[in-house]
Amino acid sequence: MDKTSQIELARLLAALRKEGRQQSGLDAQLMPPSKDIAYQVAQMVEDELGWDVVGWKIAAIKKEMQKALRTDTPIYGRVFAPMVKTSPQRVIHADLCSPIPEVEYQARLGIDLTPRDAPFSLEEVTDAVESLHPGIELAECRFTHDKNFPPLTAILADGAGAGAIVHGPAIENWREMDIANQKVDLYCNGELRAHGTAAEALDHPIVPLTWLANELSRNNIGMKAGQMISTGTLTGMLRPKPGETYVADFGPFGKVSATYG
Repeated sequence: MDKTSQIELARLLAALRKEGRQQSGLDAQLMPPSKDIAYQVAQMVEDELGWDVVGWKIAAIKKEMQKALRTDTPIYGRVFAPMVKTSPQRVIHADLCSPIPEVEYQARLGIDLTPRDAPFSLEEVTDAVESLHPGIELAECRFTHDKNFPPLTAILADGAGAGAIVHGPAIENWREMDIANQKVDLYCNGELRAHGTAAEALDHPIVPLTWLANELSRNNIGMKAGQMISTGTLTGMLRPKPGETYVADFGPFGKVSATYG
């Protein structure tokens, strides 16, 4: 894939985001041949949009989710302004691109994590987190989920399905809490649809966050204070319908809700 094709793909993906629309499939000449090229295009999409990056999403930390997403490694994408929002939120289903609600812990950074040669440790990343929040990621995809749905590299170039982040209040004294083993329930219009724990899905939210800090650092990309990182789904992926309200119940850590109007 030459530079001209990368630029063409970046401009296409930026236009789809600006216009809030999808397309079916992708021309073979625009298909990134590798994850590294796909992430380079994602950086070009950021440059093309000129929007502030206010957060990041992470997915597929464990093998089960990697299989579901057709990858053999975790993946990430940018969250652009103003797509970090407080709970409760109401969105218009018809305005979204193949929406998926995912229950996730979300971490807000208190300091910059600047690229460097040495890897970041779990302890360093823990210290860098200003606050941890219950949340729901409202994922989207600029490619229609049809028979022409493209390979993973196209999805990574599009930001790995990043959409909006909805978060609740910060969890008090989260470093002293049993975050990993807290059961989280996801309700749709009052009916229990899924449940999970960070231990099962991620080990702990700081584990994927540390992976992301090091993956970005390897590519000379920094993370900034104030950015919110959605650390990976605890309850899998569901397809919402108009009129549905999703409530993520984190027990003593609070509830978060999003309604698809």
